Amino acid sequence: MVISNTTSPVNLSSSDVVPIKCTGAYALMDSLCRHGVKHIFGYPGGAILPIYDELYRFEAKGELQHILVRHEQGAAHAADGYARATGKVGVCFGTSGPGATNLVTGIATAHMDSIPMVIITGQVTRAAIGSDAFQETDIYGITLPIVKHSYVARNAADIPWIIAEAFHIASTGRPGPVLVDIPKDVGLEEFYYQPVNPGEVKLPGYRPTVKGNPRQISAALDLISEAKQPLLYVGGGAVLSNAHAQIKELAELFQIPVTTTLMGLGAFDEHSSLSVGMLGMHGTAYANFAVSECDLLIAVGARFDDRVTGKLDEFASRAKVIHIDIDPAEVGKNRRPDVPIVGDVRQVLEQMLQRARELDLPNTDGLTQDWLKRIDKWKEDYPLVVPHPEDALSPQEVIVEVGRQAPHAYYTTDVGQHQMWSAQFLKTGPRRWISSAGLGTMGYGLPAAMGAQVALADEDVICISGDASFQMNLQELATLAQYNIKAKTVIINNGWQGMVRQWQETFYGERYSASNMATGMPNFELLAQAFGVKGITVRNRDELKGAIASMLEHDGPVLLDVHVKRDENCYPMVAPGKSNAQMLGLPKKAPEKQHLEVQVCTNCGTRNSGESNFCSECGTKL
Repeated sequence: MVISNTTSPVNLSSSDVVPIKCTGAYALMDSLCRHGVKHIFGYPGGAILPIYDELYRFEAKGELQHILVRHEQGAAHAADGYARATGKVGVCFGTSGPGATNLVTGIATAHMDSIPMVIITGQVTRAAIGSDAFQETDIYGITLPIVKHSYVARNAADIPWIIAEAFHIASTGRPGPVLVDIPKDVGLEEFYYQPVNPGEVKLPGYRPTVKGNPRQISAALDLISEAKQPLLYVGGGAVLSNAHAQIKELAELFQIPVTTTLMGLGAFDEHSSLSVGMLGMHGTAYANFAVSECDLLIAVGARFDDRVTGKLDEFASRAKVIHIDIDPAEVGKNRRPDVPIVGDVRQVLEQMLQRARELDLPNTDGLTQDWLKRIDKWKEDYPLVVPHPEDALSPQEVIVEVGRQAPHAYYTTDVGQHQMWSAQFLKTGPRRWISSAGLGTMGYGLPAAMGAQVALADEDVICISGDASFQMNLQELATLAQYNIKAKTVIINNGWQGMVRQWQETFYGERYSASNMATGMPNFELLAQAFGVKGITVRNRDELKGAIASMLEHDGPVLLDVHVKRDENCYPMVAPGKSNAQMLGLPKKAPEKQHLEVQVCTNCGTRNSGESNFCSECGTKL
């Protein structure tokens, strides 16, 4: 972490630009534009007013757009959703004190999921720092555990370098959020500004390893070539490095089944016969059986999270492990690999595929054929089930219908049962699945959808939320209305904190403490209308398809409130402390058909069952 106290190096920035006298606020805004920033999500306040005053001028020139959120947490989540959908660095602003602390949950969300963001906070004047001044908090210290890097700009002349470094650090290696705290008087301070452009930063102590060690790549290929029951375990790092094409090629070349984490959804086509869907606590039964039985686990940009592994010492306990990750701290942290490979996932897989082509691999056809047949049998015996109760809508059928009508949409979610059902039933593409995985942040979905929609104005963006999660950041309906951001929200409304209720039912003797949300729940349709947003309510199956179609056709934001079966549980489920093979709520295995011997009548040729004594057609003794 760096607190800047010295002026910028001389004559190291763009040599073709004549230095101009300007304020620190101007240098900040110009530096952001030079780094490709088109949208900023934020909320003003006293300490950041010099920056907002300069922002006013840049907006007037049409150089960027500021999106005024209604709560700073919404700004952080919107910048996060913007980054996940595009792969670019998301940017948000907040003032000092409560404005900065309101950003903390969004910063932690981005940190846990490795999302590139630059967060600009205003601060009290340099002379007032440490004096408990009005709206002073040490946001630098508060956020130390949840950022990739931090700065306090002590001099206006440092701002061009700080911003260039912040974008470089946020977007390279393992991505993450970078905080820049700017005292009010630094924004007002004048100096001779010479820009620093992208690519001009050199940080000798920061050199992420991006290419894999050739020996380790050869060792990994040896294991893959010999494995009879391999499994690709794909995490969020594969999405962040845009490695979906390389994963597809590797899986198809060696005929390896693929499972993804919650963060990894979209990195592999789930319509492929090689896909086994998501694994873990609410993963598919066949993914969890596969990881329990595999003889080689190829972890690609995944970190062996507890919601994935279940009981860690029984996770892929029979398998050798190849672990590919750009962060050396993750390799071996939870599970010691047989072949560790540190590097960018896409580049490492490219190296692996190139080496496989040089060696003309695979040399043996059909090595995994029996394994794939076994997995297909699990798929047949333990499918994901979509209930159709007579007297209510099931949450699953709502999500399936949304996915059917909007198969190419970008989906954000909040956190809970609806998140897990969405992960199970929505089939998305790269970067089209946007969900708070590591921190599990309720209230994430709506502002994240807002950010994704601002970035991708012509795409369909849909937030799948729950009635409890939605109420965490419902004020952002005003932001949607102000800018006519056409993101759609579907509330899976069961009147509960659904996942909490399920745990209370399953593990706490049905003692439903503080989880019922029915009393005090607003009429969401009227609430949306109060904000100037179209609201729709669905209470039965006959209304569902038409309501979803109407939502998608509307050229503006929509809130669709769908009332579903109140006590539906999300299965399969791996209970805490259990292995992935020990799942609750598996569908009952269909009884195997008995293949009885057929007896052909010698008189009339009729085929009779092996149990028959006489022909059913002519009565001849068999």
